Amino acid sequence: MIRYDKKIFQEIEVTAQISSFCGEGNVEEWHVMLHVQAGGFFSEQMERLHQAESLLMGMQEWKGVKCVARRYFLSDSANQYREMTLKQTDAVSVIQQPPLDGSKVALWLYLTRGMEIVQEHGTTVCQSNGYTHLWRMGMQHPEGDSAVQTTVLLDGYEESLSQFGANVADNCIRTWFFVRDVDTHYAGLVQARKEWFTRHGLTENTHYIASTGIGGRPADTKALVQLGAYALQGFESAQVRYLHAPQWLNATHEYGVTFERGTAVEYGDRAHVIISGTASIDHLGQVVYPGDIVGQTKRMWANVEALLGEASASMDDMMHIIVYLRDMADYEVVRSLFAERFPQIPTVITLAPVCRPAWLIEMECVAVVPRKNASFRNF
Repeated sequence: MIRYDKKIFQEIEVTAQISSFCGEGNVEEWHVMLHVQAGGFFSEQMERLHQAESLLMGMQEWKGVKCVARRYFLSDSANQYREMTLKQTDAVSVIQQPPLDGSKVALWLYLTRGMEIVQEHGTTVCQSNGYTHLWRMGMQHPEGDSAVQTTVLLDGYEESLSQFGANVADNCIRTWFFVRDVDTHYAGLVQARKEWFTRHGLTENTHYIASTGIGGRPADTKALVQLGAYALQGFESAQVRYLHAPQWLNATHEYGVTFERGTAVEYGDRAHVIISGTASIDHLGQVVYPGDIVGQTKRMWANVEALLGEASASMDDMMHIIVYLRDMADYEVVRSLFAERFPQIPTVITLAPVCRPAWLIEMECVAVVPRKNASFRNF
């Protein structure tokens, strides 16, 4: 069962939204969104976020908890990255997607207890119960156009997985592609990814990978694409299902893109349901409610709910939500809608244009659902 909590560190003006899950196995999971009160220099806000993280990790009930992956949402990555001191103890993503609450930085953390976690070959390696989880974030190659950069990044990621006896087609569960000036450079990414996938046996007749392709600026001004990914080893093919909800959304290959709408990974004691970046689209691939942020938000929710439903999950099982907006002027309306419907779920709302200009909003999420699957090992 998911537990939700909120901690307000008044002295440093940071709020932590927390979700946690503990199944029948020995591994516990946490998702945390840290929000800092607007005001002051970037370095001051970063310091306050890290103080809040330290306070959380120092609590008695968090003894033994370790961070697996984190993402910093920055308001000005080219300048702010220079002020950051990052310890490579987990998989780190740093991207310009300004938090729309007025702060300069927000932080998402994914943490666990009960896993062995080490750093190998630039990858965060988590092991438990015969499974190996491979997290690699912040990959970029600042040369060439977006198609060239995408190809080089995927080649590099394939090479990094090979050091663990894994590969993209068989083991990658989830990717993120952050694209500088998405209206200009997304097409190159899409074409290069499609061609790379085809060469590696990923087609509409096999499967693709759950993904978010969204606007975001890497700190290196020459980097047009940044890649983050999560892969898994030690599972049986029957543990992975791809989610489609065809009565609500069309197949992605019908409009030339190559990703899965969602992926469910079943374990003995739980299921992870990973929902890709999802917008206001119908079963014909058309944008629904053009120009209407409220209508698009509600249709987006309906699509996510349908995808979750295919995995026997619901909105009540979500561990965290990331919301991407094209127009910052829509923030107050969207904030109110999410606060009313999902008051407990850790959520961040950022400025990050969606891949089609007519889409005003997109969201991604992860749900965790209790299971009793005798056929599979616990998480």
